Amino acid sequence: MTLFTRAGVALATVLTAVACVGSAPAGAARTSAPPGAAELTGQRPCPGQPDVTCADLTVPLDRTGTVPGTLKLRTAVFGDADAPRGTLLFLTGGPGQPGVPYVARLRGWLPKALAEYRLVMIDQRGTGTGAIDCPDLQKQVGSSDTVPPTPEAVRACAGLLGEKRNFYTTADTVADLEDLRRALRLRSWTLDGVSYGTFAAGQYALRHPDRVRRLILDSVVPLDGAGVLYEDAMGHSAWVLRTACREQSCGFDPAKDLAQVVRRDGNGVGVFNLLVLASIVDPKLDDPRLRILDALHASAGGDRTRLDRLVAGFADPGGEPAEDFSSGLHAATLCADSAWPWGDSAAPVEGREKALARAVRAIRPADVWPFQRSTAGGQGIPRTCLPWPSSRPLPPAPDRPLTMPVLLLAGDRDLSTPMRWARRVAAEHPRAELVVLEGVGHAAQGRSEEGARVAQDFLLR
Repeated sequence: MTLFTRAGVALATVLTAVACVGSAPAGAARTSAPPGAAELTGQRPCPGQPDVTCADLTVPLDRTGTVPGTLKLRTAVFGDADAPRGTLLFLTGGPGQPGVPYVARLRGWLPKALAEYRLVMIDQRGTGTGAIDCPDLQKQVGSSDTVPPTPEAVRACAGLLGEKRNFYTTADTVADLEDLRRALRLRSWTLDGVSYGTFAAGQYALRHPDRVRRLILDSVVPLDGAGVLYEDAMGHSAWVLRTACREQSCGFDPAKDLAQVVRRDGNGVGVFNLLVLASIVDPKLDDPRLRILDALHASAGGDRTRLDRLVAGFADPGGEPAEDFSSGLHAATLCADSAWPWGDSAAPVEGREKALARAVRAIRPADVWPFQRSTAGGQGIPRTCLPWPSSRPLPPAPDRPLTMPVLLLAGDRDLSTPMRWARRVAAEHPRAELVVLEGVGHAAQGRSEEGARVAQDFLLR
């Protein structure tokens, strides 16, 4: 998610990304270029950052060669190639967010680590200056996961891409990262990722374990895919609301108020979108300009004005351009990568709605309370991919534990990548160390001094 302006309030800029980080002593990690190796071309100072070098990595659209064409991916490098601990590659996420514009922000987040590492960032395929631009979809949802688009906008985007929609899986991005590693002449590196980016970084680490020395996963997506119906986030929202109420001495039960409102008004998807975004930009729900708890309580009492205004404001994409966040890339990647109630992305469109309805009916109401089961099926992720045409699915990664040291960071208020996902990954990978950050939402390294400290300590061990 990027800069959100909702309900007339300029909220905050949030980075939801994954980072791949290189951390090996530079002299030991660099290698000579093999014949036909990928190259970085067009080196020049990055706009507004004269000490950062931008360059281009050209990669094939389709690595089988069946569909011709190439993609030019912009990269940025800050620091010395002979940095003591090697190269840190930080990938932004979404999927849909570019990387290069965030170099300055990363320098502020991780200054101690970047005194020891060279930082590299990349605009992943379909983002940034090479963004997929689907005008109707972009206008309707911007960078939101949970705002549902119209089927017409989804089909128009898929039609604009045509058969090229098959080449925006995370596996394609992982292959691009391997090309980038070769272009940098590195034998290995460390990965650091946020949100969807943790999935891309984890996929890279599973496919190339000998290339990864350390791995940070911040705001964790399970490495076998996220829960596309978001049951864990909905169920966790009651705890987030009640904790915020206790801290603010609100004097009522906001979870019960929410349950009453969404059953009466049928606005569960809008309220859920509000809370997911609020957990990113205001994880303690204590911004006096928003007063979310009070708005829920007032709505439960019959005055819907404030809550309706908040729901509408947070659902407005605000004219976010594709170059800042590509909703088209977001759709193409999520629809290809995810495991759906109807199977994988190769399943025919016919029958998907019935399969989704069966899956929604199978949800235990207690697991999504204070929301209803219908919210799970009505939010943006399944509604985007229901009409998305059959496409090439994500090739499976090796089924094995991560072998390198892994740090997992989870904010206990995060409803975008709920804490349960991080606990699940920690249980599956013996070398994973989980740190839960109290009072923190999404993207802990950028939004929490403690999150940044823990990450830097791990990188500098």
